[in-house]
Amino acid sequence: MDAIPSFKLILGSASFSRRKILEEMGYEFTISTADIDEKSIREEKPEDLVMTLAEAKADTILQKLPISDYTKDAEPTLLITADQVVVYEGAIREKPASKEEAWEFIKGYSGGHAATVGSVLVTNLKTGFRKGEWDRVEIYFHEIPDEVIEKLIEEGIVLRVAGGLIIEHPLVLPYIKEVVGTTDSVMGLPKALTKKLIEEAL
Repeated sequence: MDAIPSFKLILGSASFSRRKILEEMGYEFTISTADIDEKSIREEKPEDLVMTLAEAKADTILQKLPISDYTKDAEPTLLITADQVVVYEGAIREKPASKEEAWEFIKGYSGGHAATVGSVLVTNLKTGFRKGEWDRVEIYFHEIPDEVIEKLIEEGIVLRVAGGLIIEHPLVLPYIKEVVGTTDSVMGLPKALTKKLIEEAL
């Protein structure tokens, strides 16, 4: 395998799970976040939506950064932005707006199936090169008991994630029947795709 040239990395996300995945991949990075009004960006297709949102996040972060410093720097800096939605019965689901909506979401997965569609976008701040792709994972569930749903909502983490869906959660794991795809993709950052895009951007 060819050694890839040295580079700096910025993760354009406040997500704990994305941070954890990048650390697991062995990268060192800094974090810069984008406050964008995600609800103002609409696309019919989930794949288009997550790509558009990853681009909007990158554009917002780029406005905050001293770009001329990065273009002069000998070592390239790469910015990674990502977005994810859950698709259930053809409808796009983002973060639940309320506890009631989270309940409705999770109750729907019980005995059924959902998919996550996630994007990764890598921007080279030195050269301006930018490339992104999306990844889709299908998730099949056993019946999830109401008391488990209640506990999840009470704890509150499900209120902060797309579709209220956390497959790696100890309460949820026993009710996962099958995952067609990778867990890291469901958690918000597909490792293989991220690595591929980083290498292409250098």
